[in-house]
Formats: sequence, C-alpha cells, structure tokens
Amino acid sequence: MKYQHWNMRAPAPRARRALEEAGLSSLCAAILSARGVDGPDQAALFLSSGPERFQDPFLLKDMDKAVARIRAAIDSRELICVYGDYDVDGITSTCLLTEALAGQGGRVTSYIPDRTEEGYGLNPGAIRRLAADGVRLIVTVDCGITAAPEVEFARSLGVDVVITDHHHCKDKLPAAEAVVDPRRDDCSYPFPELAGVGVALKTAQALVPPQEREQVFLRFGELAAIGTVADVMKLTDENRSLVRMGLDQLAHTSRPGLRALLREAGLDPGAVPTAVTIGYGLAPRINAAGRMEQAMVALELLRTRDEERGEALASTLCRLNRERQTIELDIYEQCVSLLESHLQPAAPAIVLAGEGWHQGVVGIVASRLAEKYACPAFMICLDHGQGKGSCRSFGGFNLFGALEQCAGLLEGYGGHEMAAGFTILEENIPAFREAVCRLVSLRTGGQPMEAAIDVDAEIDHCSQLTTLQVESLSDLEPFGTGNPKPMFLLRGATVLSCCDVGGGRHLKMKLRRDGVVLDAIFFSANAAACGVSAGERLDVVFTPQINEFRGNRTVQLQLCDLRHAPTRAQLEQELFQRLKEGEDLSRWEAGLLFPSRQDFARLWRFLEHNCVGGWMEAGPSLLRQAARRPDGRCFYGRTLVCLHVMGDRGLIRLEQDQLHLCRPENKVNLEQAALMQRLRAFLEEEL
Repeated sequence: MKYQHWNMRAPAPRARRALEEAGLSSLCAAILSARGVDGPDQAALFLSSGPERFQDPFLLKDMDKAVARIRAAIDSRELICVYGDYDVDGITSTCLLTEALAGQGGRVTSYIPDRTEEGYGLNPGAIRRLAADGVRLIVTVDCGITAAPEVEFARSLGVDVVITDHHHCKDKLPAAEAVVDPRRDDCSYPFPELAGVGVALKTAQALVPPQEREQVFLRFGELAAIGTVADVMKLTDENRSLVRMGLDQLAHTSRPGLRALLREAGLDPGAVPTAVTIGYGLAPRINAAGRMEQAMVALELLRTRDEERGEALASTLCRLNRERQTIELDIYEQCVSLLESHLQPAAPAIVLAGEGWHQGVVGIVASRLAEKYACPAFMICLDHGQGKGSCRSFGGFNLFGALEQCAGLLEGYGGHEMAAGFTILEENIPAFREAVCRLVSLRTGGQPMEAAIDVDAEIDHCSQLTTLQVESLSDLEPFGTGNPKPMFLLRGATVLSCCDVGGGRHLKMKLRRDGVVLDAIFFSANAAACGVSAGERLDVVFTPQINEFRGNRTVQLQLCDLRHAPTRAQLEQELFQRLKEGEDLSRWEAGLLFPSRQDFARLWRFLEHNCVGGWMEAGPSLLRQAARRPDGRCFYGRTLVCLHVMGDRGLIRLEQDQLHLCRPENKVNLEQAALMQRLRAFLEEEL
C-alpha cells in the first residue's frame, strides 16, 4: 500500500440522482455529489468556465493606484522594468506584463534575478543596476510583497515600485506606490487564490477599457493557464475558468516557442492539452531554466516570434531539464542515505542542510522527501555559514505560518502554505530544526503523519466503466489543487495477469470483476514490491482514463494504490459490524448483506433441524454451517443479518454461548426490523 488511509467521501445518493436526472453522466454525478455539489444549479455553476466568471480587476486593493502610476510612466515615456521570479509563474508573469505594457506604448524592459547569485525577489544590486540604466519604475510580478527594505532602497535612488504579487503578506507592507495582492488582509477581492500570473493578467486588463479586457485575455490566456497550473493554485472558481479557457488557447497558440515545447513534451499533433500537459510536460522544462540559472532562456522562448529560434530554445530547455534531473537524483539519494542511516530518526519533520547542494533543485528534493517519509521537509543549501532553504508541506501543515513563528531564527522568508523559502544562518539551524519539529508535533498531537488518499466513490458494477462514461469526466477538467482527479474504489477485483513494464518500473495488469475485464497500470510500482500475482483478489483506488492504441479506444484504470482484498467472509463480517454501528453503506455493500425471504426460511429450517430440545451451541461453527449453501457458496453477511433480525423480532434468543429457538404465537414481520429497513434504504437511495 502506498497510502496508510483510504478516506472515502460520504456518498450523497439523493444529490447524485438529482444530478443524473439533470443530464450528467453517472460517473460525473458520483464525483460532484461526493464533493458536496448537491443540485443541478450548483453543478452548473461549478462547470461554467466562461469569461463571466472573471472578477473586475479594480476589486483588487490598490489596483487604481497601480494603474495610475503605470499609466503616468507610459505617458511620460519613463523606462519601466517588469521584475519577476525565476519559476514558471514568475516567468509567465514577466512575459505577460512586459508585452502588455509594450502594447500600451510603454518603454519596457524585463529582469529576472539569478537564482544562485541573487536569490528570490528584489535585491539592492539589481535595483542599483536598473537605476543606472535609467529605469524609473519597477513593477514586480510574483514577488515583492516582503521586500520592504528593497522598496525603500529603490526610492532612495529615485525609482518607484509597484508591487503585484500573490504570496502571503507580513504584518507591515512595503511602502510602494501600490501593493496589489489578493492575500492582503484589507483586500476584499472575492477570489484570493490567483497565481502571480493571474494578478499580472488583472493588471494588464485594468490598463484597458472594460470592453477590451476579453481581448487581453485572448492574447495572454495560455500564459495565465501555464503559470497558474505550474504554481499549484486551486483550480476552482475564477482559476478554473482561466485555466480551462487558457488551455483552449494553448492548443492553438501563436507562440512558436510554446508550440515547439509542446512537441518536445510529447503532445500528439491535434491533441488538446490538459492541466497534466502543463504540470508534467511544460512546467518542468520551463522551470528547469530558472533552476539552472538561465531563466531568461525560458522568457525568450515565450516571447520569440521566430520558428527556428523557438525550436532551438525548446531543445535547450529540454537539455537543462535533463541536467536538472541528474543533479536532483544525486541530492535525493544523498538525503535518503542520510535519513536511512538514522542521523535524524523518527523526527516529525525533515530538516537537512548540506554544502554544495544546488539551490535550484532542493525544492523538488524536499517535495520527494515529504512524500516518501510522510512529513514536511526543509532543505537548506549552505555556503560559508549562510543557508538558503526550500520547504514543502505534507498533510496540510502550513509552512508560511510555521516560518512566521520561527522568524526570530531566520534572516528572511516567504511563500505559501504548501511551499516556501527562507534564509538562515548555519548556527541557527539546530534551533530551527527543534522549533519546526515542535510545531509539527503540536499540529499532529505527537502522532506520526500518515499518507492518505481521498476516494470519491465506489464502483458498484464494472458495467459503469464504459468509454462514454469515462470520457464524460473530462467535463470536470481542469484537474489539480482544489479539484483533484476523480478517484474511485473497486473492491475484490481478480488479477488475471500481471507483468512489469518500463524496465521493471511500472506494473501492468488485467483485472476482472462482474464479468468485465479491465486493463490497469500502476506507475512507479512493480509486482514484487506490491506482492501481486495472478489469481489474487485486490481492492484498487484508481482514476479511469481512455487508452488509445492503433485506433482502438479502451478504458484503463490508472492505479493510485492497491491492497489485497479481504476474503468474502472477512469483508461481509466487516460490513455487518459497520452496519450495526450505524455507518452508511454503499448500494453494493448493502447488496452483499441484504437477505431474501428464502435466506430467512433456509436459516430457520437449519436451526429447527440442529436445535436439540430448542437449544444449540452459538459459536463460530454455527455461522460457518448456517452460511454454507448446498452448492458450496457461503453467505456470511446475509446469515449474520438474518440471525440479528431474528433476535430483534423474538424468533431466537442468545444466552451466553447458547442459542434458544423461540416460537412466537403471532406471525412475525421481519421487514420491520431496524436493520432490514436501513439496508433497504441504502439499496433504494442509489437506484
């Protein structure tokens, strides 16, 4: 098992039925109802993804001030610098706002700091050089919200600063001409989850009349989609519309560099890109430029209008990404070796520091360590007593909040709940490690964190998994944070065949249940690691997809986790216990337990035959004998329900280890038993 816990969302059969009646597919209705969408109107609101979902940019605090200062700079021909970050969000933001200001007639240049030499955000050296070059206005994108000293320094050189950012704010904001950030405490913008590129897009739209804002989006929508997905922002509400529309534009982008990069990432000609295309195809390659100190290469790729140059730049990004992967693997293996040698045993958080680690890749290593060891991970690159750290969360632990509480040990910090960066003196690392571990322990009550996966719905019958049904799930795209891929549970599937593929790195299987045979693939797992062989029965958590091969389109289960299924008897005994304790069951689960009149009659005849003098032993052997049918099949669950109902209605009585057969004078209505009524309700609610 990859995950210690499979968290099943509570089924909402009435809501699901209402959504199906409104025209949604069965699988879509199952997902939306499990996620709290309780009616057709709410579903329509969730699924809508047009420009009507976009908010007025002037709802952002200080947007009026930002526009006034930028407009004044354009009108007076001042030199403006768009100052960005070296990640995908920052690079797309820089490209977007640079082109938008130039399109408004501005004199514009761009600047992205070197990750290793300068670090994140505004820095005095860059400000001094820009001022010497004649820059009089710096507009930050995806950075600046914590740069109070740097803004003061810029003002001392006669350079104004307008900040556009989306990171968490500290108590004191920089004294800039304007600070546009949806996460400001005093900002009432309805959707605070915009990426840096989303804020940059809003700024560009605010510079034009309202009737021209849609044209601005049509020009830059693919950039906004790439930056939003790459920065792992919530894909709900306004971001959902922004990304969904932006993906449509990406499919027909006029940017030669992006077209070349899509080809390099393996997107088939004519295929429509998805959020996965960005997250696993484009983003790592664009990010590689910033991680390998060549962010301007990625910026040029986005901006070039030359086909040959676009091809060359795309090839360069892929080469940089391969180099990044090699360096990342080396550092990751070093860290695993350190942790496995018990230098930091059973700590609630990982805090590692090392000389010579590449600052551009430690964030990815932190992410891999957090997933592997199920706890937050903090990686610190040391250089002559100074440390630059990157951290990644696990289990919802708020990194920005933790860094705030450790501020006295840090030279600086910034970021989000899930990913953040900081600087620290080497001498403060032991105290920082102790403080972080204490905060994580407080968050978890001293218990170790455990990996968990949320499961949306259970597949009652494999006939639901048709190509048409699976294709319908694309209506829920784009998937990502806040709108994860649909996750289904399939119980008791028999392994017909299994083999390792991809050089032994992945597991491919054929599974059968309900007479339906399904292909399944489990990435980054193999048969030996999973302990799987043909003939075994598995419970699997998966997201369904369409696999196309030589024109043949079939359903494939992309597994997220698996475990060996309990025996039928174990499963039914577990379900019976859940039923007795008042838990809800799915229709499929209730069907395993629901007895027929024949089941009651058969059990009564068995008891009459075996009760000597009206009494018999009431041990495990009773259940085994009573549950077995003449054809060899066993129905433990139904038998348990029958015994409980008979006891409830006065047909039998248990005294210590003895069962007594009673014979009431009046006819007994077994359907009136509470257990039978609950089971019937589960069966009928999902019909």
